[in-house]
Amino acid sequence: MIRFMCFFRLSKIFPKVAETWFGVIASFRGTVPYGLSLEIGDTVQILEKCDGNISFQLCSLEKCLCEEQRRNEGDLFHRLWHIMNEILDLRRQVLVGHLTHDRMKDVKRHITARLDWGNEQLGLDLVPRKEYAMVDPEDISITELYRLMEHRHRKKDTPVQASSHHLFVQMKSLMCSNLGEELEVIFSLFDSKENRPISERFFLRLNRNGLPKAPDKPERHCSLFVDLGSSDLRKDIYITVHIIRIGRMGAGEKKNACSVQYRRPFGCAVLSIADLLTGETKDDLVLKVYMCNTESEWYQIHENIIKKLNARYNLTGSNAGLAVSLQLLHGDIEQIRREYSSVFSHGVSITRKLGFSNIIMPGRWLGVRRSGEMRNDLYITVERGEFEKGGKSVARNVEVTMFIVDSNGQPLKDFISFGSGEPPATEYHSFVLYHNNSPRWSELLKLPIPVDKFRGSHIRFEFRHCSTKEKGEKKLFGFSFVPLMQEDGRTLPDGTHELIVHKCEENTNLQDTTRYLKLPFSKVIFHGNNNQTMKATKESFWITSFLCSTKLTQNGDMLDLLKWRTHPDKITGCLSKLKEIDGSEIVKFLQDTLDTLFGILDENSQKYGSKVFDSLVSLPFLDISRKKVHIINLLQDSKFHHFKPVMDTYIESHFAGALAYRDLIKVLKWYVDRITEAERQEHIQEVLKAQEYIFKYIVQSRRLFSLATGGQNEEEFRCCIQELLMSVRFFLSQESKGAGALSQSQAVFLSSFPAVYSELLKLFDVREVANLVQDTLGSLPTIMHVDDSLQAIKLQCIGKTVESQLYTNPDYSGNDGKGAGE
Repeated sequence: MIRFMCFFRLSKIFPKVAETWFGVIASFRGTVPYGLSLEIGDTVQILEKCDGNISFQLCSLEKCLCEEQRRNEGDLFHRLWHIMNEILDLRRQVLVGHLTHDRMKDVKRHITARLDWGNEQLGLDLVPRKEYAMVDPEDISITELYRLMEHRHRKKDTPVQASSHHLFVQMKSLMCSNLGEELEVIFSLFDSKENRPISERFFLRLNRNGLPKAPDKPERHCSLFVDLGSSDLRKDIYITVHIIRIGRMGAGEKKNACSVQYRRPFGCAVLSIADLLTGETKDDLVLKVYMCNTESEWYQIHENIIKKLNARYNLTGSNAGLAVSLQLLHGDIEQIRREYSSVFSHGVSITRKLGFSNIIMPGRWLGVRRSGEMRNDLYITVERGEFEKGGKSVARNVEVTMFIVDSNGQPLKDFISFGSGEPPATEYHSFVLYHNNSPRWSELLKLPIPVDKFRGSHIRFEFRHCSTKEKGEKKLFGFSFVPLMQEDGRTLPDGTHELIVHKCEENTNLQDTTRYLKLPFSKVIFHGNNNQTMKATKESFWITSFLCSTKLTQNGDMLDLLKWRTHPDKITGCLSKLKEIDGSEIVKFLQDTLDTLFGILDENSQKYGSKVFDSLVSLPFLDISRKKVHIINLLQDSKFHHFKPVMDTYIESHFAGALAYRDLIKVLKWYVDRITEAERQEHIQEVLKAQEYIFKYIVQSRRLFSLATGGQNEEEFRCCIQELLMSVRFFLSQESKGAGALSQSQAVFLSSFPAVYSELLKLFDVREVANLVQDTLGSLPTIMHVDDSLQAIKLQCIGKTVESQLYTNPDYSGNDGKGAGE
């Protein structure tokens, strides 16, 4: 006999649970006859029941676990229990006092977030916070308080997805029965859809037993492929592994046949990155190692394996396998450093994507202290060659040796990188393909050459035939070269270059670089110059170059613009071509470009004023993809979003155009006055989108002028601003039926107008700005005559106004802490 008050019906909490299920709310020892021992929280099912005067008689009780509870293992109690343990652990870290300042700040924020989450789950009062600190209700307005709580719920409802991903790779061993020579293992990421590598290489060396040669140096056998975008996490992105053996020409040759060692193909393995998307760590993954049937196809063996062209490759050995550990990590690199500190503390090499990452960081441009990209990397891919037999009955065994030679004819030391994990070297030796006069290598190298070494330097490629005879001689038979920089300051253009192979059999002929630098180096240049005569040009050598630099440019139009004082007759053409320059080039030279524009404006504002204005507006509106005719906002593009602080820093600290505000206001008003008459308003809309930064320049220019003149022409400036806003009100007051060009322009203006408030507050008091905003927004047509889309944008503009400094910033409000709108 068990009193019914010990139970509650589970169906009240879990509607899908049958009415016969009950939960125990009080423990029962079960000491009476037929008693069943129960603990609080247990669940029972009543199979039969008999009515009695004061109790139920349970004919059958079954102790079991609720199905709903079994499906939901992370119930609230257990989640709170884990959260409390986590908070206690974090509290211990704080009390120990061994944390750095930044780490202490992160831990306190983490504790605060966990406490707020627990209070919300328990239905307790929520604490309003600003930057993780409690706000004082006496010092905050109602609108600010509402905005804080709305932001909290908005942040909770829309989780932020990680935009950066990283692949951790650890090389363990190569298992193969026919080892006995040292090996090179080269990891990279390959896009099978576009048929190209998307990352640099991770390079490591193995000993004769197939183990890493430097086991005490984790950075030599562990690497992190960083800055992968979400678009890189798809099934046609592959991890490719190429294995090169170091030894004799033939793997079966006797040890005393040749004392010279060569780099020779051994095997290849591939794995789709989609196999790692489950989030599990692949600790003991063994990749099958394949070898191509025809050595001449080594350059594309990974493609053949991906396409499953089985007739072109086979297993290196029945028991051959590459043991690796792989893990996909998500989040920005600083977050990864914090969460996986043990990986970085033990040592790991960093393998970059080819080129800039999806999100370009500005680094230390203009004094903005950020962990950004300051790079000057030239990538060279040794592609292929076409060589003659050279009087031999069989084809040659060609080895390519590469050097970087400076302007003094001396090799630059330690600027050739085979890949992360390996220190840079002074020279590079290609692998050798046996008896092949048309070898294809496709080996990617990185040359991190300093900027001051580029001018006057060149790359020299030397070609040698590798004999398989007992002496094992490597005999020079030719060379090619290519300069790193052209005479006008442009670097070697990106793309594939067909180089001339010059005959040379003596190493001494290459010691004096001035002798061969006068010769043509490219087949394109040679065929374009009929006056040049050479003994032979049948042999050719191909390379592919790609520059990833924040300091050098390959764009002649950019160089012409920056050197405008040297060629003043080209100013108009340079300004017109600025819109065609790639966004990556502009952000590299952002300060120089801005200085150039305002320098031209100071030189002749009457002649170039409107063109400089158009160019300035086009800086934040550049088409990156080149797939569309219209211009889009460069600084709004996610790739360049972090350059907004760079532009802000330039305006605050480097901009010196004290007279520029006059021309900027005049040209901006000229555009606004013509909105109602213009048939095509695409360019005018671009101007309206850029009004935030136009006003930034206007305000800063006026502040510089006032500082230099003691505040002269203040009334004139105020009148100019009033006239500008009167033109704006007139264009906003015009009615447009439907979604016409005029209503689109009105919508564009309203979308970006709130960003101007903070700039106006630098020169006018809060009441003046509030009145200007009120008059401007009030000039729109009445609701009865406005289309729904424009009305929605107007409401959004009002919402941004409530969230602006007019309401919330105490610096611009009264002593009571309330803004101008309250």
